Amino acid sequence: MAHHETLAAQQFIITLEAPGCAQHAAPGNFVHLQCDSQHAMRRPFSIMRSNAGTGCIQVLFKTVGVGSSELALRKPGDRLQCLGPVGNSFSLHDNTTHPLLLGGGVGIPPMIFMAETLKEKSGLQPLVIMGSEIPFPFPTRPSKILVPDMPKGVIAAMPLLDDWGIASRLTSLQGYPGCYTGFVHELAELWFQRLDHSTRRGVQVFACGPVRMLEAVAAFCRQHGLPCQVCLEEFMACAVGGCAGCVVPYRENGRVVAMKRVCVDGPVFDATNIF
Repeated sequence: MAHHETLAAQQFIITLEAPGCAQHAAPGNFVHLQCDSQHAMRRPFSIMRSNAGTGCIQVLFKTVGVGSSELALRKPGDRLQCLGPVGNSFSLHDNTTHPLLLGGGVGIPPMIFMAETLKEKSGLQPLVIMGSEIPFPFPTRPSKILVPDMPKGVIAAMPLLDDWGIASRLTSLQGYPGCYTGFVHELAELWFQRLDHSTRRGVQVFACGPVRMLEAVAAFCRQHGLPCQVCLEEFMACAVGGCAGCVVPYRENGRVVAMKRVCVDGPVFDATNIF
């Protein structure tokens, strides 16, 4: 481990020296980490940033159980078993002009990775909307980037994205200053409804977060005919497809036709196949 940062509400960012992983990682990929040498079972964590030049990846997580609590105790210089990058990644459609990135809670890291990748490789300007019911894992500040179709007063942003020139807005039910009072998909709906018809046709949605959030996002996209990819977060044992402990129902034309493994068939799926 190269670096360890403690954030609010038992949230942490760790930087891992993993050159092979950093070379091949893409937005939506995750790593399977052994959190402590006394426990062989690894845990899955989304990749938040990857730098092939330095050979490092970053992982943002919150302590929720034994594994993540053990990982929070690791220090720079500690060695961790790391399997990754695992899974597939988000894909940008050829006709996409306005990527809309939606992240909730543990779903925030893949959106940061996706935003940075879009900025560097596509030249597109995504809009990132993130929600949290605990303090955000970064100090919020008023955005320097104008988003004309946002409700008045919704100005809180993630400083890192703002410094990259990427527009972001935040939502919560906790009354945090500058945040939209409501859910991620509700703010996305307000923004989308104010777009002109031509701009709407270029919107593609990418989302990661709790299941109920993804269900709401999928419903919003279905209503407006928007292409939507979701990145699922599931408990898993092996992360190589052998145990089938992370399967989800896979649908075609509204009917379940198979069970797909999140670790190797995902974690990114077309929303219509899951919800």
